[in-house]
Amino acid sequence: MTDLSAFPITQKWPAQYPEWIQLYSLPTPNGVKASIMLEEIGLPYEPHRVSFETNDQLSPAFISLSANNKIPAILDPHGPGDQPLALFESGAILIYLADKSGQLLAQESVARYETIQWLMFQMGGIGPMFGQVGFFNKFAGKEYEDKRPLGRYVDESKRLLKVLDTRLQGQDWIMGERYTIADIATFPWVRNLIGFYDAGDLVGINDFKNVTRVLERFLARPAVMRGLEIPK
Repeated sequence: MTDLSAFPITQKWPAQYPEWIQLYSLPTPNGVKASIMLEEIGLPYEPHRVSFETNDQLSPAFISLSANNKIPAILDPHGPGDQPLALFESGAILIYLADKSGQLLAQESVARYETIQWLMFQMGGIGPMFGQVGFFNKFAGKEYEDKRPLGRYVDESKRLLKVLDTRLQGQDWIMGERYTIADIATFPWVRNLIGFYDAGDLVGINDFKNVTRVLERFLARPAVMRGLEIPK
Protein backbone atom coordinates (compact mmCIF):
# COMPACT_ATOMS: atom_id res chain seq x y z
CA MET A 1 0.00 0.00 0.00
CA THR A 2 1.24 3.48 -0.87
CA ASP A 3 2.39 5.54 2.11
CA LEU A 4 1.32 9.18 1.85
CA SER A 5 2.19 10.08 5.44
CA ALA A 6 5.02 12.34 4.28
CA PHE A 7 2.38 14.78 3.02
CA PRO A 8 0.88 16.79 5.92
CA ILE A 9 -2.35 17.31 4.02
CA THR A 10 -3.21 13.64 4.56
CA GLN A 11 -3.31 14.25 8.30
CA LYS A 12 -6.18 16.71 7.91
CA TRP A 13 -7.84 14.75 5.09
CA PRO A 14 -6.90 11.06 5.57
CA ALA A 15 -6.85 8.95 2.43
CA GLN A 16 -9.22 6.02 2.54
CA TYR A 17 -7.83 4.87 -0.82
CA PRO A 18 -4.15 5.94 -0.83
CA GLU A 19 -3.52 4.26 -4.19
CA TRP A 20 -5.95 6.65 -5.85
CA ILE A 21 -5.45 10.27 -6.89
CA GLN A 22 -6.40 12.51 -3.97
CA LEU A 23 -8.45 15.57 -4.98
CA TYR A 24 -8.78 18.57 -2.65
CA SER A 25 -11.44 20.88 -4.00
CA LEU A 26 -14.86 22.52 -3.87
CA PRO A 27 -17.55 22.84 -6.59
CA THR A 28 -16.45 26.26 -7.87
CA PRO A 29 -15.67 27.06 -11.52
CA ASN A 30 -12.00 26.32 -10.93
CA GLY A 31 -12.62 23.39 -8.61
CA VAL A 32 -14.88 21.49 -10.96
CA LYS A 33 -12.29 21.59 -13.73
CA ALA A 34 -10.41 18.86 -11.88
CA SER A 35 -13.45 16.78 -10.89
CA ILE A 36 -14.96 16.94 -14.39
CA MET A 37 -11.61 15.96 -15.89
CA LEU A 38 -11.26 13.01 -13.54
CA GLU A 39 -14.80 11.89 -14.31
CA GLU A 40 -14.15 12.19 -18.05
CA ILE A 41 -10.92 10.19 -18.11
CA GLY A 42 -11.99 7.53 -15.62
CA LEU A 43 -8.95 7.48 -13.35
CA PRO A 44 -9.79 6.45 -9.77
CA TYR A 45 -9.73 9.33 -7.34
CA GLU A 46 -10.81 10.25 -3.84
CA PRO A 47 -12.35 13.72 -3.35
CA HIS A 48 -11.89 15.81 -0.20
CA ARG A 49 -13.92 18.95 0.46
CA VAL A 50 -11.91 22.07 1.24
CA SER A 51 -14.49 24.23 2.97
CA PHE A 52 -14.24 27.99 2.57
CA GLU A 53 -16.72 28.39 5.41
CA THR A 54 -14.14 27.06 7.87
CA ASN A 55 -11.15 28.55 5.99
CA ASP A 56 -9.73 25.13 5.19
CA GLN A 57 -7.87 26.72 2.29
CA LEU A 58 -5.82 28.75 4.78
CA SER A 59 -4.86 25.80 6.95
CA PRO A 60 -1.17 24.82 7.15
CA ALA A 61 -2.13 21.34 5.96
CA PHE A 62 -3.68 22.63 2.74
CA ILE A 63 -0.96 25.21 2.09
CA SER A 64 1.62 22.45 2.44
CA LEU A 65 0.20 21.08 -0.83
CA SER A 66 -1.15 24.23 -2.49
CA ALA A 67 1.33 27.06 -1.88
CA ASN A 68 -1.11 29.65 -3.26
CA ASN A 69 -3.88 28.38 -0.94
CA LYS A 70 -6.26 27.96 -3.89
CA ILE A 71 -8.33 25.00 -4.99
CA PRO A 72 -8.15 22.58 -6.68
CA ALA A 73 -5.07 20.62 -5.74
CA ILE A 74 -4.23 16.96 -6.28
CA LEU A 75 -1.86 14.39 -4.87
CA ASP A 76 -1.12 11.55 -7.25
CA PRO A 77 0.56 8.62 -5.46
CA HIS A 78 1.71 7.30 -8.83
CA GLY A 79 3.20 10.29 -10.58
CA PRO A 80 6.16 10.33 -12.97
CA GLY A 81 8.60 7.55 -12.14
CA ASP A 82 5.86 6.08 -9.92
CA GLN A 83 6.71 8.74 -7.34
CA PRO A 84 4.03 10.82 -5.56
CA LEU A 85 3.29 14.14 -7.25
CA ALA A 86 1.51 17.11 -5.67
CA LEU A 87 0.03 19.76 -7.97
CA PHE A 88 -1.97 22.95 -7.59
CA GLU A 89 -3.31 25.34 -10.28
CA SER A 90 -6.23 24.00 -12.29
CA GLY A 91 -4.58 24.46 -15.68
CA ALA A 92 -1.49 22.52 -14.64
CA ILE A 93 -3.71 19.78 -13.24
CA LEU A 94 -5.67 19.53 -16.50
CA ILE A 95 -2.52 19.21 -18.59
CA TYR A 96 -1.02 16.66 -16.22
CA LEU A 97 -4.13 14.48 -16.12
CA ALA A 98 -4.49 14.70 -19.91
CA ASP A 99 -0.91 13.53 -20.38
CA LYS A 100 -1.22 10.83 -17.72
CA SER A 101 -4.37 9.40 -19.29
CA GLY A 102 -3.60 10.13 -22.93
CA GLN A 103 -6.99 11.80 -23.25
CA LEU A 104 -8.46 15.22 -24.08
CA LEU A 105 -5.19 16.83 -25.17
CA ALA A 106 -3.61 15.99 -28.49
CA GLN A 107 -0.06 14.71 -28.50
CA GLU A 108 0.76 16.08 -31.96
CA SER A 109 2.39 19.48 -31.66
CA VAL A 110 0.04 21.83 -33.55
CA ALA A 111 -3.25 20.70 -32.02
CA ARG A 112 -1.61 20.31 -28.61
CA TYR A 113 -0.33 23.86 -28.46
CA GLU A 114 -3.51 25.32 -29.92
CA THR A 115 -5.47 23.59 -27.15
CA ILE A 116 -3.09 24.91 -24.50
CA GLN A 117 -3.47 28.35 -26.09
CA TRP A 118 -7.24 28.28 -25.46
CA LEU A 119 -6.69 26.89 -21.98
CA MET A 120 -4.53 29.95 -21.25
CA PHE A 121 -7.22 32.18 -22.79
CA GLN A 122 -9.56 30.93 -20.09
CA MET A 123 -7.06 31.17 -17.27
CA GLY A 124 -5.73 34.61 -18.17
CA GLY A 125 -8.96 36.19 -19.38
CA ILE A 126 -12.28 34.47 -18.83
CA GLY A 127 -11.65 33.33 -15.27
CA PRO A 128 -10.33 36.61 -13.83
CA MET A 129 -12.76 38.84 -15.73
CA PHE A 130 -15.88 36.79 -15.05
CA GLY A 131 -14.83 36.57 -11.41
CA GLN A 132 -14.61 40.36 -11.18
CA VAL A 133 -18.07 40.69 -12.70
CA GLY A 134 -19.32 38.30 -10.05
CA PHE A 135 -17.69 40.34 -7.27
CA PHE A 136 -19.10 43.67 -8.42
CA ASN A 137 -22.52 42.33 -9.43
CA LYS A 138 -23.33 39.87 -6.66
CA PHE A 139 -20.99 40.27 -3.74
CA ALA A 140 -19.34 43.15 -1.85
CA GLY A 141 -18.84 45.18 -5.00
CA LYS A 142 -22.56 45.93 -5.11
CA GLU A 143 -21.97 48.44 -2.31
CA TYR A 144 -19.63 50.57 -4.46
CA GLU A 145 -21.26 53.80 -5.59
CA ASP A 146 -18.74 54.11 -8.42
CA LYS A 147 -20.01 51.78 -11.14
CA ARG A 148 -17.00 52.21 -13.41
CA PRO A 149 -15.24 49.07 -12.14
CA LEU A 150 -18.30 46.93 -12.87
CA GLY A 151 -18.66 48.54 -16.28
CA ARG A 152 -15.02 47.87 -17.11
CA TYR A 153 -15.25 44.18 -16.26
CA VAL A 154 -18.62 43.76 -17.98
CA ASP A 155 -17.23 45.29 -21.18
CA GLU A 156 -14.16 43.05 -21.07
CA SER A 157 -16.32 39.99 -20.40
CA LYS A 158 -18.45 40.83 -23.42
CA ARG A 159 -15.32 41.13 -25.53
CA LEU A 160 -14.07 37.74 -24.32
CA LEU A 161 -17.45 36.16 -24.99
CA LYS A 162 -17.34 37.55 -28.54
CA VAL A 163 -13.89 36.01 -29.05
CA LEU A 164 -15.20 32.67 -27.80
CA ASP A 165 -18.41 32.94 -29.81
CA THR A 166 -16.46 33.61 -32.99
CA ARG A 167 -14.20 30.63 -32.31
CA LEU A 168 -17.21 28.36 -31.86
CA GLN A 169 -18.92 29.38 -35.11
CA GLY A 170 -19.71 26.17 -37.00
CA GLN A 171 -17.85 24.03 -34.43
CA ASP A 172 -18.92 21.49 -31.83
CA TRP A 173 -16.16 22.48 -29.41
CA ILE A 174 -13.36 24.99 -29.00
CA MET A 175 -11.02 22.69 -30.92
CA GLY A 176 -13.58 21.77 -33.56
CA GLU A 177 -14.89 18.21 -33.42
CA ARG A 178 -12.54 17.29 -30.58
CA TYR A 179 -13.65 17.84 -26.97
CA THR A 180 -10.63 18.88 -24.90
CA ILE A 181 -9.35 20.35 -21.66
CA ALA A 182 -9.99 23.80 -23.18
CA ASP A 183 -13.74 23.12 -22.98
CA ILE A 184 -13.46 21.71 -19.45
CA ALA A 185 -11.66 24.87 -18.35
CA THR A 186 -13.95 27.35 -20.08
CA PHE A 187 -17.57 26.32 -19.76
CA PRO A 188 -17.83 26.03 -15.97
CA TRP A 189 -16.97 29.74 -15.92
CA VAL A 190 -19.63 30.58 -18.50
CA ARG A 191 -22.13 28.57 -16.50
CA ASN A 192 -21.17 30.41 -13.32
CA LEU A 193 -21.35 33.84 -14.96
CA ILE A 194 -24.94 33.44 -16.08
CA GLY A 195 -26.03 31.21 -13.20
CA PHE A 196 -24.47 31.78 -9.79
CA TYR A 197 -23.31 35.32 -10.61
CA ASP A 198 -26.68 36.15 -12.22
CA ALA A 199 -24.95 38.25 -14.85
CA GLY A 200 -26.43 36.80 -18.03
CA ASP A 201 -28.49 39.89 -18.86
CA LEU A 202 -25.63 42.15 -17.81
CA VAL A 203 -23.25 40.69 -20.40
CA GLY A 204 -25.95 40.11 -23.03
CA ILE A 205 -25.43 36.35 -23.07
CA ASN A 206 -28.24 35.84 -25.59
CA ASP A 207 -26.15 37.68 -28.15
CA PHE A 208 -23.61 34.87 -28.07
CA LYS A 209 -25.57 32.02 -29.63
CA ASN A 210 -22.58 29.77 -30.22
CA VAL A 211 -21.45 30.07 -26.61
CA THR A 212 -24.88 29.16 -25.24
CA ARG A 213 -25.24 26.33 -27.76
CA VAL A 214 -21.96 24.71 -26.75
CA LEU A 215 -22.59 25.38 -23.06
CA GLU A 216 -25.81 23.37 -23.33
CA ARG A 217 -23.92 20.58 -25.07
CA PHE A 218 -21.24 20.66 -22.37
CA LEU A 219 -23.70 20.50 -19.48
CA ALA A 220 -25.44 17.48 -21.06
CA ARG A 221 -22.32 15.30 -20.75
CA PRO A 222 -22.75 12.70 -17.99
CA ALA A 223 -19.20 13.22 -16.69
CA VAL A 224 -19.83 16.96 -16.47
CA MET A 225 -23.08 16.42 -14.59
CA ARG A 226 -21.24 14.28 -12.04
CA GLY A 227 -18.17 16.50 -11.80
CA LEU A 228 -20.19 19.63 -11.09
CA GLU A 229 -21.34 18.08 -7.81
CA ILE A 230 -17.93 16.94 -6.54
CA PRO A 231 -16.93 17.14 -3.75
CA LYS A 232 -20.33 16.89 -2.15
